[in-house]
Amino acid sequence: MGILLLIVAVVIFIVADVFIRLIIRKRAEKRIRKEREEVLAVNLNLDFSHEAKSLKRVEVDYPKAKILAVDDEEIILDSFRKILVLDGYSVDTVETGQEALGLIRKRHYDFVFTDLKMPEMDGVDVCKSVKHVRPDIDVIIITGYASVDTAVETMKFGALDYVQKPFTEDELLAMTNKFLIKRKARMDKQLKSNVKITHSSFEEKHADVAFSIPGGVFISEGHCWATINQNGRVDIGIDDFAKKIIGKIDDIDLPNLGMEVKKGDHLFSVLQKTHSIPFKSPVSGKVTLVNRPLLEDLEQLDNSAYGKSRICVVEGNNLDEELKELKIGQAAVDLFNEDISHLNDYVKKSVTATEDESKVPADGHVYLGELEVLKEKDRNAIINDFFNR
Repeated sequence: MGILLLIVAVVIFIVADVFIRLIIRKRAEKRIRKEREEVLAVNLNLDFSHEAKSLKRVEVDYPKAKILAVDDEEIILDSFRKILVLDGYSVDTVETGQEALGLIRKRHYDFVFTDLKMPEMDGVDVCKSVKHVRPDIDVIIITGYASVDTAVETMKFGALDYVQKPFTEDELLAMTNKFLIKRKARMDKQLKSNVKITHSSFEEKHADVAFSIPGGVFISEGHCWATINQNGRVDIGIDDFAKKIIGKIDDIDLPNLGMEVKKGDHLFSVLQKTHSIPFKSPVSGKVTLVNRPLLEDLEQLDNSAYGKSRICVVEGNNLDEELKELKIGQAAVDLFNEDISHLNDYVKKSVTATEDESKVPADGHVYLGELEVLKEKDRNAIINDFFNR
């Protein structure tokens, strides 16, 4: 009986705790909504004409995102402000594309929502101009039913998606939250320009957006890693720089067992779709093992490019001299940093479009799996600059 009473008491406590938390959360939501309603009422009476003639601005604390909406219909802009501000977005609205372009040069926005049909400067031109001036901003097209095909066409110019008029409050919120999720997912794929030396097991998962080099591993100029195994032979694979830039690997063209290779000779190729990415041997010697089991589980490379993700083993015949020419420790970090800087410069200056803007946009940033969606010219340039050397 005592145990039963104890169980009942625990259940009552849990239910009461959940109920109290629910009440507290509901009260907090009501308080936040009331604060946003007050901000909405006050800010609409403020004058921002010194920035843009038709500008209306409503800013909330800790916004989900900052949005600039452009439409020549005041009723549409009014809907954007009322619906999105109450859901936690900061919203600026203007009535012309020219005003929007002036604002994006001076202020930060995550999204620009632009009407497709506007006088003087239409949504297509706004989209092109925004993506040219601020490629980091996501553009959403506002369109009527009759113009959906044109809205879809704007995605060729970098638009993320479109919103179809008329829309309900729930529809606008659902779509905007979906766009925010897509933006955050893409931002999470942006590669960080920092390199860390890890002092843990090779098999530790390093599938984040920083670059890693295990301590004691040699790195070649062409981004192969090499380490001396317990048999005195050389384990070889692709390093973390190569794996993160390449992205998804479909297959590996392994070297022939018993093949004699000189340092700098072609050793193996990584295959992605119809493309082949060659890697040169960091040492001279004879191939004594190829890692065929890796081909059955290429996703293992997503956890770590090192250790068990080796591609082959070479019995070196000139290691004393050739290991001196490879990078280790700080020298390896310096190589990564130089190549990250070089890659960033190339992407900013030369990559003006990709095969899939929704996955990896041409916005001047380097993304996880950048090589997957680059145009042929840019893909070949990066392969030659960083791997085929």
